Amino acid sequence: MPAPDDLEYEYTLLTAVARYDILRTRDALASASSYVDQPGLLPLSDEEALELLALGELIARKATCGRQLDVRTARKAGASWAQIGQSLGCTKQAAWESHAKWLDEEVWTQKK
Repeated sequence: MPAPDDLEYEYTLLTAVARYDILRTRDALASASSYVDQPGLLPLSDEEALELLALGELIARKATCGRQLDVRTARKAGASWAQIGQSLGCTKQAAWESHAKWLDEEVWTQKK
């Protein structure tokens, strides 16, 4: 049974999304086929369903990290917290707090 930590170095964000999309699409088509009486579309196995779940978590983690790296890039480029907040669809305070929390977690992780 794969866990997000097990998959982290196996997949980039792009390859994780591609594999997730394959499994998600197959699951959706198999579910729909049961309503249309269309044989041949097999539902996901237990292992594939757990892989789908782990990939979803991995994607969320990688996207969050990428988001914070993009915030850092925007700050280095001279963007204000108000501009960053607007780009993220939140207030400048929420953008700053989210980034500060991420930085604290990164520092804590590196000290371990």
